[in-house]
Amino acid sequence: MKIGFASDIHQLVSNRKLILAGVVIPAPFGELAHSDGDVIYHAVAEAILGALALGDLGDHFPDADAKNKDMDSSLIISHAVKLMDGLNYRVGNVDVSIHLEEPKLKSYKLSMRENLARLLNIDISCVSIKVGTNEKMDAVGQKKAIQADAIVLLEGK
Repeated sequence: MKIGFASDIHQLVSNRKLILAGVVIPAPFGELAHSDGDVIYHAVAEAILGALALGDLGDHFPDADAKNKDMDSSLIISHAVKLMDGLNYRVGNVDVSIHLEEPKLKSYKLSMRENLARLLNIDISCVSIKVGTNEKMDAVGQKKAIQADAIVLLEGK
């Protein structure tokens, strides 16, 4: 077994979509990023890479590379899963925490869990997503940023 942890944070800006685990959330802002900015997919993919000691997202998807501009972050997860499969591991479970003041995300959690489960080839019962605020503290609390933390357990096949 191997464990990986990662955290991803992005500024929130107008004129961008807010995308979390592939779900477009109605909001007047979205993540500022080179890709589509999906902090959940980024954190989970990087946690997988970390568990396998394969570097970080910047090693695999440099922001200086134009082909990564506005990339659908499901491709980032798929890349991590392909590498994981090649090393004969699978995800045992994944636990994600999202930090965002608003909008409230409770009604989107099931769709986010379903998308992650599908991309990771695991049962939805192995995918946890928790949401919370930062109680008006720091950039997240001041509605300037969104952050996701992810931990994954990888099991040998």
